[in-house]
Amino acid sequence: EISVNNRVLDYERFVYYLLNKPKGVISATEDANHQTVLDLLDESARQKEVFPVGRLDIDTHGLLLLTNNGALAHAMLSPKKHVEKTYVAKIEGIMTQEDQVSFEKGITLDDGYECMPAHLKILSVDENLQTSLVQITIKEGKFHQVKRMVKACGKTVVDLQRISMGPLQLDESLKLGEFRSLKDSEL
Repeated sequence: EISVNNRVLDYERFVYYLLNKPKGVISATEDANHQTVLDLLDESARQKEVFPVGRLDIDTHGLLLLTNNGALAHAMLSPKKHVEKTYVAKIEGIMTQEDQVSFEKGITLDDGYECMPAHLKILSVDENLQTSLVQITIKEGKFHQVKRMVKACGKTVVDLQRISMGPLQLDESLKLGEFRSLKDSEL
């Protein structure tokens, strides 16, 4: 135990923060033109040299894990590990049972890439507005993948929120832009 002026010093080799990323903020450690996720942290958290585990597009909001544990980050992002990521998306257009089947089989993107099978759950449909609210779970994370998968079905994502990544769930008590350390149960 190390103490200075009767105050015990805590040492944490690795730190883990759960952030509710707002739209308009980029998932990077530095950028000359945009606010980054690190700008949302307090000075103490920034001093831990954390970085985002994966990326959320600038217009996507929701769960983002920040850590200084490179091995964990690699394990969560490795295509071989197939860590599930779940999103709630508002869609312009009506998602159908046919779209669900396409997701389960694996969507082919506009560049020819064949996505792994994914799960599409239709939460609600508004026939008058011609919109859908869906939940999408993927096991990989290609560039704009969810948006491109929906586009392959002839619809458009107008709002996208990540609600889980692996065993981590978005903390509904965190307002946009707020973060907290992971709880022991989450670790």
